[in-house]
Amino acid sequence: MTTITAIAPDVFSICTFVEQADLQFRQFLILDDEPLLYHTGTRRMFERVRDAVGEVIDPKSLRWIAFSHFEADECGALNYWLQEAPAQAACSANGALVSVADFAFGKVRELGDGERFSIGSHRLRFLATPHLPHGWDAGHLYDETSGILFCSDLLHQVGDVAATTTESCVAPMRAMLESSRDTRADWYVPWTPQTRARLERLAALQPRLCATMHGSAYVGDGAAELRALATMLEEVYGAGQRDA
Repeated sequence: MTTITAIAPDVFSICTFVEQADLQFRQFLILDDEPLLYHTGTRRMFERVRDAVGEVIDPKSLRWIAFSHFEADECGALNYWLQEAPAQAACSANGALVSVADFAFGKVRELGDGERFSIGSHRLRFLATPHLPHGWDAGHLYDETSGILFCSDLLHQVGDVAATTTESCVAPMRAMLESSRDTRADWYVPWTPQTRARLERLAALQPRLCATMHGSAYVGDGAAELRALATMLEEVYGAGQRDA
């Protein structure tokens, strides 16, 4: 089942819970003069996500399809969306170079580190964050107007949870990481010498809401939440990577 929930003025969370994986997959819709969808979902999710978007606006009115990095749940349905609406894909310059410019059936907007762009009343900023959460091409989108950080796989939680929470998501993510040891999902967030600095840069934005793909969006002191996340990641992965 796919549902859509308002999480801030003109910002909606679209959620599909996959019971077999005990995991939610969320996309985020920003209504504005040039509506933007963040994350596409996988190809198999396209019709359900499109129908959910259709509860709020005509899907053909989308003008931006953005995502953090090249991965099935981030942009697997990208070409379906580009065929549905006269939109352009927006991703990191690295992502466009190595994957998206070749993959996409349409226009690709390369976003440079720190680049700002407007979709109407919402002013957005892109921050390149290589290997955070994972992938050389990764980045994060920050809505300066609403104070929302679209944080991709950061603050990942399992289970069919509420659209938003004021409870910290760091401990649930830690539990997920520790349960993934010695599985294919191990090293979910590679800890590098730059990881804490990149998380500190996101924290400096002082987001009021951190919208993760998997789980509840955290509402509260986003800076403190991201700094706590950095400490947790170093505890879980830092020592192991230094010793590897």
